[in-house]
Amino acid sequence: MSLPNLKFFKLDIKDEVLVIKFDDPEEKVNTLNSKMTTEFHQVMDVVDSNDGVKSVVFISGKKDSFIVGADIKMLKEFTTEEDVVKLSKGGHELFHRIEKHKKPVVAAINGPCLGGGMEVALSCHYRVSTDNSKTILGQPEVMLGLLPGGGGTQRLPKLVGLQKSLDMMLTGKNIRPAKAKKMGLVDDVVCPESLESIAVKAAQDLAAGTLRRKKRRVSGPDKLLEENFAGRALVFNQAKATVLKKTGGLYPAPLKIIEAVKAGVNSGPKKGYDTEAKLFAELVMSTEAKSLISLFEGQTGLKKNRYGSPEKKAEWVGVIGGGLMGSGISLVNIQKDIKTRLKDLNQESLGKSEKYVWSALNKRVKRKAMSSFERDKVFSNLTTQTDWSVFERCPLVIEAVFEDLHLKQHILEDLEKVIPEDCVFASNTSALPIKQIAAVSKRPENVLGMHYFSPVEKMPLLEIIVTEKTSDRAASLAVEVGMKQGKTVIVVNDGPGFYTTRILVPFMDEASIIALEGEDFHHLNEVMKKFGFPVGPITLCDEVGLDVGLHIAHDLKKALGDRLCEAPPELLNDLVKNNMLGRKSGKGFFLYNEKKSNNPLKKLIGGSGKEVNPAALKIVRQNHIEPKGDNTDEEIQKRIAYRMINESALCLQEGIIKNPVDGDIGAVFGLGFPPIFGGPFRYLDLIGVKSFLEDMKRFEGIYGPRFKAAQIIEDYAKDNKLFHE
Repeated sequence: MSLPNLKFFKLDIKDEVLVIKFDDPEEKVNTLNSKMTTEFHQVMDVVDSNDGVKSVVFISGKKDSFIVGADIKMLKEFTTEEDVVKLSKGGHELFHRIEKHKKPVVAAINGPCLGGGMEVALSCHYRVSTDNSKTILGQPEVMLGLLPGGGGTQRLPKLVGLQKSLDMMLTGKNIRPAKAKKMGLVDDVVCPESLESIAVKAAQDLAAGTLRRKKRRVSGPDKLLEENFAGRALVFNQAKATVLKKTGGLYPAPLKIIEAVKAGVNSGPKKGYDTEAKLFAELVMSTEAKSLISLFEGQTGLKKNRYGSPEKKAEWVGVIGGGLMGSGISLVNIQKDIKTRLKDLNQESLGKSEKYVWSALNKRVKRKAMSSFERDKVFSNLTTQTDWSVFERCPLVIEAVFEDLHLKQHILEDLEKVIPEDCVFASNTSALPIKQIAAVSKRPENVLGMHYFSPVEKMPLLEIIVTEKTSDRAASLAVEVGMKQGKTVIVVNDGPGFYTTRILVPFMDEASIIALEGEDFHHLNEVMKKFGFPVGPITLCDEVGLDVGLHIAHDLKKALGDRLCEAPPELLNDLVKNNMLGRKSGKGFFLYNEKKSNNPLKKLIGGSGKEVNPAALKIVRQNHIEPKGDNTDEEIQKRIAYRMINESALCLQEGIIKNPVDGDIGAVFGLGFPPIFGGPFRYLDLIGVKSFLEDMKRFEGIYGPRFKAAQIIEDYAKDNKLFHE
């Protein structure tokens, strides 16, 4: 029997094993889409009808990538839940053909095997993965506001157990090959070069009956929890409680994942698969999923360097300043194989920085995310020094010293004496105008900002700031390095506070004003967490540092006026003067280093979390502001969030950000704007610009000019326009 010539699959028979290669010719990676699904059934027809085929191997034709999931564009095209249910059930039918087939089917996995790709692998009878550092397995659908719709909620619990499967699906975490084998997600781990040959041999042995899958060993405690109704009820209840605690019930996907798994485990496969399809359809059509998908697409779009590929690659980078930021930047550099030269004034500071980097790498070894050999190899990419030697050959230097304009200018002047003429100088600053830093430069076209967020190794965003004089060549190199560091990079124009700091200041300003009106700190935090922010604004003030907030507020108020910072300056002045700087000093609005309080009324008067700092509360009460409106929870949420949203619109209006996508990405990944809304501009589209404008005018009437809506808001409301067409 001749093999068909297909677009998405390449077929070959090797010793009675049909080797099927996924290979979408139009894309760099494989995704599951409706066109591929049609051919997939043709492939299974070949398996059914060819007597010369005794077993099957699924493998990817792409280098370092199996299947990364379903095609997001396909999901966006659906307009009814009924159509999505048909899609899901179509996937069930296809994967049942694999799972129920008499001929053994082996999945040979190299590179990302995610989402729909993981569901393909789950339907196979045996799974072999490579130990490639790029190989990861997972069901990350929850990150897009979805659940696995191709049978993942039903097959994964059977394969790895109820608790481990819920953990995978509810967190969207990636599983590395060694752990995958230990938990029974894959059956063998091999080197990439031998993947196909070992998979073919496994398929032959399965067909001959000389190889059988090892059954998952279930421990006593797991049996108690997973193999009886009462135990499973406990697992599901605990999972639900954890989800509600972490999400505040704002995200429907995790709860629906639990519901789908529960239906299958307690009521059987038919009920399970039907429930999965139904809930998957509900999620695909939900505003939450649409918002999260828009963020995913925004991130994907930013993976392309808008300035093109740089002329010279930054194989190594100089970093100046061994503090928290400089250490973090050095860490992300060396983890991505960017050789780094870190400079500071003395060996003591450099020693602390080396300790920070080593400790971070060693934690990964303890978690078995890397080997000790890999740790040592990565750490060898870092060298430290107290002089300017070697910098004369450096393509990029990132300065990460204190937020002091004169210090940064002085470093730039000294550095330009030794670096080559084409070296790019990047200042890590959250608010200092890049134009002012570049004022002392002989080559201002090489100067820009690279604003990292703390802690650098955990925060995903990098805000690059360019001036009128910054060259595209310099911007191209900075963006390239940021992307190589694994950051989501937005490029903004220079201006007071750039984008992220500028929109954060009115957010914190309004929270301060509401606190001065007498609102309880804990309640204020909880109200904004219920809106979707990861931490409350009062806690955020302490995390940022009240001295830093005071400095930034002073500079931005000077540049942009009282509209941006209307809270009485005495509040932050008095707190800072009394060394209440936030977490770093052990006390800010809350207490951090105190011993456990013996106050039995603490929970009653302070709510959950840290204890309120009495000295800070006294200062707040001394600067009391009489409330002008009704501070209901909804009003508080709108007052605080709307000032951030309005400032985002002003930044778009003034050209600080280039488009709404950058604005949404910057707010969500830099400041924690609720992902459920997709960012400030998606939020405006969701609630309607007219509705937003009406609230802003009402607030302006009560509270004054700080709620004056941006002109672009007025224009969009008048023309009934969307920011995202």
